[in-house]
Amino acid sequence: MEEILTLAQKVVEILEEKKGEDIILLDLQEVASFTDYFVICSGPSERTLKALASEVQKRLKQEDHRHAMSVEGDPEGGWILVDFGDVILHIFSPAVRSYYQLEDLWREGQILLRIQ
Repeated sequence: MEEILTLAQKVVEILEEKKGEDIILLDLQEVASFTDYFVICSGPSERTLKALASEVQKRLKQEDHRHAMSVEGDPEGGWILVDFGDVILHIFSPAVRSYYQLEDLWREGQILLRIQ
């Protein structure tokens, strides 16, 4: 389990380096059967959303030999989901993030980290 948390923390570090905004690491181990952690962040533009998703995938592939199981959504829609199995990354435009309010939907999970 510690290895999975380390992976989630690495995703957060990459997002922070690439200027992701309002980053949250959410522990869902006690409330979800399909994943252990959500990492949620925002980006100010479609270009930023795409760059954040690409950088996380590239770095995890190169440095940890971790490949995304699936990537869904697109920058134009304001939401990209990158699924690494035990860690799921959600990258939103601010408007779409406000609309879906994943943090509120999964409020039973524990927020381990918030970087504003």
